[in-house]
Amino acid sequence: MHPPDAILERTRQFMTSRIILTAAQLDIFTLLEKQPDSANSLFLQLGVDPRALTRLLDALVAAEVLDKKDGIYHNTGQSTLLSANHPETVRPMVLHMAEVWDSWSHLTEVVEKGEKPDLVPMTEKDDQTLEAFIGAMHVAGRQMAADIAADLDLSGYKKLLDIGGASGTYTIAFLNKAPGLSAIVFDLPRVLPMAESRMAENQMADRVELRAGDYNTDEMPAGCDLALLSAIIHQNSPEQNRSLYTRIHQALEPGGAILIRDHIMDEDRTNPPGGAIFAINMLVNTRGGDTYTFSEVKSDLEQAGFTDVALVREGKSMDCVVMAVKPS
Repeated sequence: MHPPDAILERTRQFMTSRIILTAAQLDIFTLLEKQPDSANSLFLQLGVDPRALTRLLDALVAAEVLDKKDGIYHNTGQSTLLSANHPETVRPMVLHMAEVWDSWSHLTEVVEKGEKPDLVPMTEKDDQTLEAFIGAMHVAGRQMAADIAADLDLSGYKKLLDIGGASGTYTIAFLNKAPGLSAIVFDLPRVLPMAESRMAENQMADRVELRAGDYNTDEMPAGCDLALLSAIIHQNSPEQNRSLYTRIHQALEPGGAILIRDHIMDEDRTNPPGGAIFAINMLVNTRGGDTYTFSEVKSDLEQAGFTDVALVREGKSMDCVVMAVKPS
């Protein structure tokens, strides 16, 4: 491929992405999972424009997301995962990406002005958007949580404080790894019903306490010897993180530890590449969020009183883990 063709191909990739996002928003993949169907039947079910829907379906076929035979559209192995009914559905993440789409379209303005002027934090958005976000975090985390838990030595810890724990994906993974561990999931009142449901599904309700609060302002629950910040620090400014570390240090039992799961950047801030791109996601979706280097995290943790700060797990996704200890 000639250099002009290669760069143009990369710039056009957003088109296929938008086609898939729209189809997911219309829930086309769930309908086709129930029954392969024609464009005429689908537009009657969806109440959309028939010509536009047909073009969308054909574009999905051209992108090898759907199959088409004798005018009947079928899911492929990939698009089956976009059905809401698939046991490992990724639809919540795709719906979240559709929400993120609008923020990314303002990137030029953000670079010019420093932030999106009319930015609405995720915690202030409507229930449907917040639920899609929490669902997306579960999709992203369900396998990663199990992998990270498998890599960590959780023996000796008695009680986990999962701060901003959402629906409890990491709590479940940690409790599966360590049968003697109990936990507190600490998150906003709007989020806790989702955690309650997931704990019930995983038969862990008797090992998990749900506590309502805002981790950026409220006092942390006491009595825990292990604290987890999973995909939290990138949402915050450095000042917010320093305050958060200090309040965690105050709440933890002496000898307890903090675990931070996130992108941890090299000092050049270009690796891992996913972290560099995710920093842009924070630029357009938060007021002060960013991805941070190990030296930045280490300095802030030590300022809060933690010692023995170490990068205990490296990764190319958001699967790096930093650990630090509250002295006895």
